[in-house]
Amino acid sequence: MATRLAEVDAVLLGVGLVGTMLGRELTRAGLKVVGLERGEPRFTVPDFQGPQMHDELRYSVRKGLMQDNTKEAVTFRNRIDQTALPIRRWESFLPGTGLGGAAVHWNGQTYRFQDTDFKLRSRTIERYGKNFIPDDLIIQDWGVNATELEPYFDRFEYLLGTSGQAGNIKGQKIAGGNPFEDPRSRGYPTPPMKEPYGSALFRKAAASLGYHPFPQPSSNMSQPYTNPEGVSLQTCMFCGYCERFACEHFAKSSPQTILLPVLLKDKNFTLRTQAQVLRINLDKSKKHATGVTYVDAAGREFEQPAKLIIVGTFALNNVRMLLLSGIGKPYDPKTGQGVVGRNYAYQTMSAVQVFFDEKININPFMRSGANGTVIADFVSDNFDHGPLGFIGGAYFGEVMTNGRPIGFHPTPPGTPAWGGEWKKAVVRHYNHTSVLNVHGSSVSTKANYLDLDPTYKDAWGLPLLRMTFDFPENDLKMSAYITQKALEVGKAMGGQQVSGGPRKGPYTVTQYQTTHNTGGTVMGTDPTTSTVNRYLQSWDVPNVFVIGASNFPQNASYNPTDTVGALAYWAADAIVKQYLKSPGPLVRT
Repeated sequence: MATRLAEVDAVLLGVGLVGTMLGRELTRAGLKVVGLERGEPRFTVPDFQGPQMHDELRYSVRKGLMQDNTKEAVTFRNRIDQTALPIRRWESFLPGTGLGGAAVHWNGQTYRFQDTDFKLRSRTIERYGKNFIPDDLIIQDWGVNATELEPYFDRFEYLLGTSGQAGNIKGQKIAGGNPFEDPRSRGYPTPPMKEPYGSALFRKAAASLGYHPFPQPSSNMSQPYTNPEGVSLQTCMFCGYCERFACEHFAKSSPQTILLPVLLKDKNFTLRTQAQVLRINLDKSKKHATGVTYVDAAGREFEQPAKLIIVGTFALNNVRMLLLSGIGKPYDPKTGQGVVGRNYAYQTMSAVQVFFDEKININPFMRSGANGTVIADFVSDNFDHGPLGFIGGAYFGEVMTNGRPIGFHPTPPGTPAWGGEWKKAVVRHYNHTSVLNVHGSSVSTKANYLDLDPTYKDAWGLPLLRMTFDFPENDLKMSAYITQKALEVGKAMGGQQVSGGPRKGPYTVTQYQTTHNTGGTVMGTDPTTSTVNRYLQSWDVPNVFVIGASNFPQNASYNPTDTVGALAYWAADAIVKQYLKSPGPLVRT
């Protein structure tokens, strides 16, 4: 029997980036808020300090900061006619857990999605015609545009202290920045990070081919910064332990370094860690949420009544929570009906290696999570897709994140996979190799989706989330085209040898690609094709808001975090200024 607690104004499911942001905005508005985090409490001091945080085996190989998949995994299959099996080792993507969530171990790339991303379907039809979209794609517009989100992008970047070079301020193009970005109201809060030598070689080569290189926007600090919440960050030390690791230097923007110190002092906020939420509770009408049920570390069950529910967990877990709670109609790929689990998309990655002679020293160990130089000439609709036969695009650049000893050992094609000759090749090429990453979009299709597994359950007896995904032919075409462009830039960098190839199917969960899982609770203007409205409010249960990358109707070329943050502030603004004044649907159908 669950112990019933006193009702609060709002409950947060997950106290990661989204939960922390919403917690701050709601407590600022005077609400009593409880944050439920299934993982442990953790802070820069003492939890993230060296030398233990530089344990590559523990954190990179054994995934020490990730979701415990012995208790709660995801099952996977490529096609609906296959049997899904549980993922017992995280490799392809890395769901976070614990206070701060996945924003603790992210790299820090901080890109704004373009207006053409938010209008992908209508823009494609307008420019190329309706017949350009294959029948198997279910891409759709988001219901918002870049102009509406610009103030929220700006606010989020100033919360993070993002380092970068603006390319378009109020319509005026700025030399050295991204010339393809939509107008921004002002420049980045801090200047770009220092450019590594390999990135400088890329910049010169890309410019020589007529492209437009610019420094990657980074939420690893280029200089000390105090954000609008009064929280201070320090300069990045280029230690090379960023993605998969927490930052010991207070130099990477994460909830612990940008917002939690303020939120945890607020008398209106209560944090409960090691609280595994089992479901959102609904009244008899199934149209109103009454609170949530969770289990603590001792196995005791509690009911937390609340007037407002904010679902802000990892994207995959957002989808699972709605399915477990009976909120929204589950998607059925056979009929095309239903919305929860629909439009799952990922990211389409490839890489190019440039092997130099021994006179060129790359120093890969002196890197941060997000410094580097890139081009956006092939992002979104920045180039003509007409003769190419695919939708979407990719950015690419020299954005190496580390040279750690276990994980980084580049060798040219033809090198033995093990033994003495392999060791000699690693020694020869370790300090003389640049890696170009191709970071591509992912379209949504009828066949790629998320649902509850009929066989496998978690440690609490609840069905695991089942993922059905394979790379669409559209994305493989895109990867082939743009990876070839990256190979051409790699050759122009002057290496002795250049190797690499496009992404090929089938998709596998045994190779790391990105943690950019998107879709499943997508936003939109039509309740038959979206789970939440343009303010991220559930169409079916209006006092439930679902916020995160699960809202993306498809994935764009850029990394998702900046857009997740902008949407979090966008939703918070709607809740405070509209919903609290008149609780109910913010969009009428």
